[in-house]
Amino acid sequence: MVLRGVRVVELAGLAPAPFCGMIFADFGANVVRIDRPNAPDIDRLGRGKRSIILDLKKPQGVGIVKKLCASADVLIEPYRRGVMEKMGLGPNILTKDNPRLIYARLTGYGQDGPFADMAGHDINYLSLTGLLSMLGRKEGPPTPPINLLADFAGGSLICALGISLALLERTTSGMGQIVDANMVEGTAYTGSWVYSSQDISRLWGKSRGCNLLDSGAHFYNTYETKDGRYMAVGAFEPQFYYQMITLLGLDPDLVGQMDDFDSMKKVLEDKFKEKNQKEWTEYEPRPAPYLSRTPGSVQERAAPLQMEERIAESFLTKYTKKGSDMTGKSPHNNKMEDQMVMPPPPPVFEDDFPSTHSCVFPINNTQAHVSSFSSLMK
Repeated sequence: MVLRGVRVVELAGLAPAPFCGMIFADFGANVVRIDRPNAPDIDRLGRGKRSIILDLKKPQGVGIVKKLCASADVLIEPYRRGVMEKMGLGPNILTKDNPRLIYARLTGYGQDGPFADMAGHDINYLSLTGLLSMLGRKEGPPTPPINLLADFAGGSLICALGISLALLERTTSGMGQIVDANMVEGTAYTGSWVYSSQDISRLWGKSRGCNLLDSGAHFYNTYETKDGRYMAVGAFEPQFYYQMITLLGLDPDLVGQMDDFDSMKKVLEDKFKEKNQKEWTEYEPRPAPYLSRTPGSVQERAAPLQMEERIAESFLTKYTKKGSDMTGKSPHNNKMEDQMVMPPPPPVFEDDFPSTHSCVFPINNTQAHVSSFSSLMK
């Protein structure tokens, strides 16, 4: 794998640092996590890592970390400003022994400024960026999207990007460096497009929950189904909207994309409540593997053949493997049935796939989604 041979030391923390370490483990790095004695077992992101329990309040534990970092490529630490320095594990000490070390600091507020010594959580970091004010339903309060944006997108992923850039730069300089990744700045950077697109009046300009992408529009929203579950609709482009409305059995002239959003929401709400989520999402997997120029396609189920016995026998003889005794058993005494040798399907090109597959998706509960997604990807 691409990171095979890269050695990472990760000091145990909550979600952001463990996910950052897991990314490196997933791509082949040798990751050793330093756990604290008697710490609760709440880390669910330890995949691919090895663990060692050390008491960093004792000189012996600190000494072992120093030895690990002396030959490591990366250190990931999740503590507030000054904590590592108090333990004698600050960057000045560790990089003196190992100038190639990439010292990654993943914190909430960074190493400078009035908030650097404060504790915080995803919702606090997100609120400081201003992005939280844009999330939520019409006439409702700002709603945090659990802890995905700041902890994982603005924290873990941005830190992993910084470490990767430092590893790349080291190939020319031979030197490590400090990566200062904090969740406030990382989340703000993730929201760059949101800030820079505020001058696009077609997208923004209205209050929270009333714009095109924040549940204000009926074609970018969620809808309850008959069984109390939900469907997610994302039919932003006119051609996708037209196909979605048509497949729902509605008249595009009466359910226009830019008609009154609240009225159109009511139409779609009523429509989606006519069926269960399963009924809305029944589909067949496309043939795999996918060929870029000549993909297969899901064909219509053939109707039962109505033919005379003599013609049927001739048909089966023509399209059955040689050697079959027509009893469904191989003449070689194995139990596998002979397979029909049928002509290959006609080529279907990329543009022929129903584009509505990208517009309407079920909203599964977490456990069901993980299970179904794992089955789908097998």
